[in-house]
Amino acid sequence: MTDPVEAPFLEIYPTDERPPEIVPGRPQRAWMEAFADRHPYRCLPLAMANTTGWEILNPIPFTAEWNGGKATTDIKLTPDRPDPKFRDLVKSHFSSGIITFHPGYLFRTSPGWSMWAGGAPNHIKDGIQPLVGLVETDWLPFPFTMNWIFTRPGRVRFEKGEPFCFVTLTQDKAMAETKPIIKSLDRNVELHGQYTAWYERREEFNNRIYKREPEALREAWQRFYFKGEMPEGHGEAPPTHVNKRRLNAPKRGV
Repeated sequence: MTDPVEAPFLEIYPTDERPPEIVPGRPQRAWMEAFADRHPYRCLPLAMANTTGWEILNPIPFTAEWNGGKATTDIKLTPDRPDPKFRDLVKSHFSSGIITFHPGYLFRTSPGWSMWAGGAPNHIKDGIQPLVGLVETDWLPFPFTMNWIFTRPGRVRFEKGEPFCFVTLTQDKAMAETKPIIKSLDRNVELHGQYTAWYERREEFNNRIYKREPEALREAWQRFYFKGEMPEGHGEAPPTHVNKRRLNAPKRGV
């Protein structure tokens, strides 16, 4: 049995009177929903990434437009309706096609834990790209900003309730001590056997799908990783395997 992992703390201090809503990462993505049989949700790494963090939601729907110029005035930000809080939410600050959101919170984390801030995983927006920041929130006494960069001149929409920032936690300091090693798979007999069994099963299953065998078509996809199972006869997956994650919603404390 594995030892329980001590959860880091995450303290969230609003810096505005009415900051944007922050919620646990939601699993749904429009492009994933649009697939036949919602096929992308079968990819467990995709689905888990969507929910491994918290979303900060846009409170004011608006349009952002960039003409391709370098100046801050070359970006036009227009809310659907006049709102005095809009200027405090999003601005053209860095120029060169970059728009800057103010999340409205100051975050503090456990010693050794930092905050990874970027766009919501697998949330696709045409024409604009979220930039990613790694913030040392275990000591920082002021908030960070969330930035997006246009990928070309044009116009994009940010709807109300759409995530403009996604935050998650990482123990990044320990990574400096990590020493990556490339090894021959043949030298790890157990792992090589597990990989070979999986590869052979996958090839067999794909051939059956190609031949449109009814039983394979009903099965539709193999579930070794989703279920946390090893190919038959090759041991058991660890009990720590997770195929669904719903994080705690922030709640008001003292």
